[in-house]
Amino acid sequence: MTSRDDPSGALLVRVGFELTYDVPYVAPLLFLVEPSDGPLQRVMSSRRLLPPDLPLDRFSTYRDAFGNLVWRVLAPTGSFRIGHDLVVRVPTAKDPVLPHLDKPSIEHIPDDAFVYTLPSRYCPSDLFMTMAWDLFGDLRSGWEQVQAICDHLHLRVRYGVGSTASSDALQTYEARVGVCRDFTHMAISFCRALNIPARYVGGYLPDLYIEPNDAPMDFHAWFEAYLGGAWRTFDARHNIPRAGRVKIGVGRDATDVAFSTSYGATRLQSMRVWADEYHDASEQST
Repeated sequence: MTSRDDPSGALLVRVGFELTYDVPYVAPLLFLVEPSDGPLQRVMSSRRLLPPDLPLDRFSTYRDAFGNLVWRVLAPTGSFRIGHDLVVRVPTAKDPVLPHLDKPSIEHIPDDAFVYTLPSRYCPSDLFMTMAWDLFGDLRSGWEQVQAICDHLHLRVRYGVGSTASSDALQTYEARVGVCRDFTHMAISFCRALNIPARYVGGYLPDLYIEPNDAPMDFHAWFEAYLGGAWRTFDARHNIPRAGRVKIGVGRDATDVAFSTSYGATRLQSMRVWADEYHDASEQST
C-alpha cells in the first residue's frame, strides 16, 4: 500500500497500537480500534497486526449500531498479540471555536441524535439536571453553555487516577479526580441535562503544537455536542483547541466505545499506543 500526498491545509499522522494478552483458554475478543474515513479524516494507509498463524475464520469485522467498525477475534491460548498501524490525513487547523452557535430546540433534534439526549450507563444526566440549570441555565447560546461546562470541569476536577472501571460521571464529579474518559462522561451528562445532544468519542490525539508530554501515549476520549446543525468537538480534559485528532468511534458513553472487550479469562500483559506527525509518506507500503 502506498500513501497519497497530503494537500495544502492537511497533515499526516501515524497512529496505532499493540496489545499483548495472556489467554489461558480460547477466548472471544472485540476490538473497537479502526478509524474510518470521515469529513475530517482520511485513512491513507492501514495495516492490521495479526498473528500470522491466526486462522482466517477466527477474525472478522462488522459495523455496530453506531456505525463503528469492530474487530471480532477468537484468540488462541497462550500469548496473543494484536495491533494496528496506520497513517491518517487530518486538518492542520485546531478544533474550531464557534461561540455563536446555539443548541437545537427539542422539536428540531434529528431522529438519530435523540439517543444522545438520554441518560446512559456512565452518564446519568437525569442526576445532573438541577446542577446543570443552576450553573449554566442563564447562558445565552448552546456553545457558551458547553464551553462553560468544560471550563467548570477543568477547574473543579483534577486529572489523575482516582476512578474505577465502574465509576459513573456523578461519582467522579463528587470525587473531583478522574482521567479523560471521566471528564468526557461528566461533560456529556451536563450537556444532556441541558437538552444538548452529546456523544462520547474515542480516538487518538497526538501532541501537535504543544509542549511534549512525557507520559506514555494512550487512547484518548473527548466528546461532540450537536450545535448549529452539526456535531462539534469539545475536550473537557485539555480544554483548549487541539489539532491532529483521529476519531475511532462514537457512542453514548465508554460502554459503546471500549477499545477492547473480552469474553473470557484474558489478562492484558502490555499495551503500546503511538500518535505522531508523519513526514515520509512515500515509505508506507502494504
